[in-house]
Amino acid sequence: MPKIDVVGKGTFEVEEGTKLVLALEDNGVDILHRCGGNARCTTCRVEVLAGDPGAMSEAEAQLRESKGITQDNVRLSCQIRVHGDMTVKPLMTVTESGMDAGPRPTD
Repeated sequence: MPKIDVVGKGTFEVEEGTKLVLALEDNGVDILHRCGGNARCTTCRVEVLAGDPGAMSEAEAQLRESKGITQDNVRLSCQIRVHGDMTVKPLMTVTESGMDAGPRPTD
């Protein structure tokens, strides 16, 4: 099973194919996902420090462009399916923002 190392939070294993946003939330990371994992808000952004997050969907690419996100290693965790080991750093959390996480993304 792939291992996800989250800066400041620890390392955990997840089932291959799991959405990264759900893997983070289910393992105690208070990641934001204000739009419910639909690639509309960018609050679930993570910095991918190591590993391959896979190909970027057209929806993610368009949203990143519209929001001015240009760093290749900043991705939306709701659009990543885990297929291998990764090291990530959440960029927006409930604790840091004071916002409600948002509706739980679907599988």
